[in-house]
Amino acid sequence: MKKDTDMKFLDHLEVFRWHLIRSGVAIIICSTLAFVFKDIVFNQIILAPRNIDFPTYIILCKISNLIGLGNTLCLEEPPFTLINIHMSGQFSTHILVSIVSGIIISFPYVFWQIWSFVKPALYTNEIKLARGIVFFSSLLFFIGVIFGYYVISPMSINFLGTYQVSSIVTNNISLVSFISTVTTICLANGIIFQLPIVVYFLTKVGFLTPHFMRLYRKHALIITLILSAVITPPDVTSQILVSLPLLILYELSIKISSRVLKNKRLD
Repeated sequence: MKKDTDMKFLDHLEVFRWHLIRSGVAIIICSTLAFVFKDIVFNQIILAPRNIDFPTYIILCKISNLIGLGNTLCLEEPPFTLINIHMSGQFSTHILVSIVSGIIISFPYVFWQIWSFVKPALYTNEIKLARGIVFFSSLLFFIGVIFGYYVISPMSINFLGTYQVSSIVTNNISLVSFISTVTTICLANGIIFQLPIVVYFLTKVGFLTPHFMRLYRKHALIITLILSAVITPPDVTSQILVSLPLLILYELSIKISSRVLKNKRLD
């Protein structure tokens, strides 16, 4: 009997291994495509928030003129010069960006692989309640990445790139520093936007309740501010911009938790 149990456990490990392999292959393929099309990935996407014609800066400039501030919020020239100070800096950055791009692009497939492994362990009613989980998780992830790319990244780049302790100090930002800032912000926001999905499953297994979330709402606010400070560059604007969607997601998660408990009682 023990041997049979061990075999079943090993069978699960084998199935999980193949899910991981397929996920890894998908990431590698997408990363390779990103590596090949480096001009699009770098010039039109990654480095775009540095340009004055970036959509976020254009919108801010229009708002500035609309509310009577003139060109106060307009970006008239790139805030800093990008430099490479390491021999292998550009090549290493190319590989890093390709891997991050591969993870982002392949996220729906990777999540589907994870879900395919978990799904057989669920009851029929649980599978029905989780219908569309891959779609909604992917949607939330891409919304988070887009939010980080179009809102947090340009704000952080513009603030930190133009900040000076003295007029005699020129900002020459290293390529590695710039890329790590943009990729970290985008990936972190994509992960943060998975909060409703996490709350859903924690409620399903009984670890979380809407009452608990409402009771510790103030504590969640503190944690949100701390988390925002950790995943964003050290400026107040970025932290506020990250904390706002986090608070909205928290309230949405309370609604989701309530709905899950309601469905469990009906069952």
